[in-house]
Amino acid sequence: QVQLVESGGGLVQAGGSLRLSCALSGGTFSTYSMGWFRQAPGKEREFVAAISWTVSNIYYTNSVKGRFTISRDNAKNTVYLQMNSLKPEDTAVYYCAARLGLPRQRDEYDYWGQGTQVSVSS
Repeated sequence: QVQLVESGGGLVQAGGSLRLSCALSGGTFSTYSMGWFRQAPGKEREFVAAISWTVSNIYYTNSVKGRFTISRDNAKNTVYLQMNSLKPEDTAVYYCAARLGLPRQRDEYDYWGQGTQVSVSS
């Protein structure tokens, strides 16, 4: 059974940085496309970034382009989300997700992590 465990969330001031990590176990990481999503209080879960298993396909939502970077280390079974120039509106629970096949910008993923809280103060 595939399991995803996120880490790296926390409280940061506006303009600061955080790096989220998501470790996959129970599956062959290099065959999965990975995505990051977030859900703010009272809002629907939204797509943030995604990366294919070959790293040839990378997508970002417009609001994070130029500030966030998704990457993966297949040797460590881990996907990362480097978040720079954080804004209060980035505050949310961040989830990683895995799917076989090409990455999607919708929540059409097979496995989900439990989420990690990111809070950005103004």
